[in-house]
Amino acid sequence: MTKPLSTAIPLLDRINSTLSQSKNDNDRQFVTALGRGLTLLAAFEHHERLTHQQLCQMTQLPKATITRLIHTLTTLGFLRTTEHGYYQLGSSAVRLSATAWSRHDMIAAAAPLLRQFASENEVSVNLATEVEGEMRYHACCRSPARLSVNLQVGSAVPVAYTAIGRAFYAVSSATRQTMINNNLQEHLPKDTFHSAQTALEQAVEHYKKYGYTVSDGEFSIDILAVAVGVYDVATGQYAYSINASVPSANWDADDYALMIVPKLQALAKKIGNGD
Repeated sequence: MTKPLSTAIPLLDRINSTLSQSKNDNDRQFVTALGRGLTLLAAFEHHERLTHQQLCQMTQLPKATITRLIHTLTTLGFLRTTEHGYYQLGSSAVRLSATAWSRHDMIAAAAPLLRQFASENEVSVNLATEVEGEMRYHACCRSPARLSVNLQVGSAVPVAYTAIGRAFYAVSSATRQTMINNNLQEHLPKDTFHSAQTALEQAVEHYKKYGYTVSDGEFSIDILAVAVGVYDVATGQYAYSINASVPSANWDADDYALMIVPKLQALAKKIGNGD
């Protein structure tokens, strides 16, 4: 469900160009070592995992420099080593990107659209993104109906057992999905992790077939929610997911989805386009 990669200049090329320019300009304020570290991170822009040799080839940095940078970035949590000896972006990189997304102008622009949607459809609607295996809420508008779950900005809910988490996972790139699974595996007991994986795999198939995800009483016994991904045209990524929830006693799940999903998809498109 992810969209094609942007035609913009790759981040790695942009950073290398800046490094070369700063050297030509003899810019004494430019910290070359920091620039090289960011070059290493930029190599992962379109790659889930890379070897030491691949990082050397892509960045054109000496092997010894790559080794030191990897050690530093791993120690700080910006890289992690897989069991097969590959390198991936670590939790610190994910948290930093999530923070940047949360401060994007999209949040402010979305707020009035969420309020209007909640009022017109008598649902609760929320916007969230994934941080370390949980969905962090960045905008919330409650339904006039009384719901048992009172979520606010900053609240966190499980990825695997909520519609909003499942939708985000379903539209994420393979790289982001792997990072989410790594976070879940790190924080969940083995049995719970396998159950979460199964739920997410099923959500991906459901999203491919129907264009949304659903949670009917799984996170909260009396809450029915559906969710879709929000594609941010400014960043060229699925930056958020958005849900709409109601008391489950008031609706049949299929009837609710038939009524609300097209409207929710239209809302997600408006938010992503910055309309």
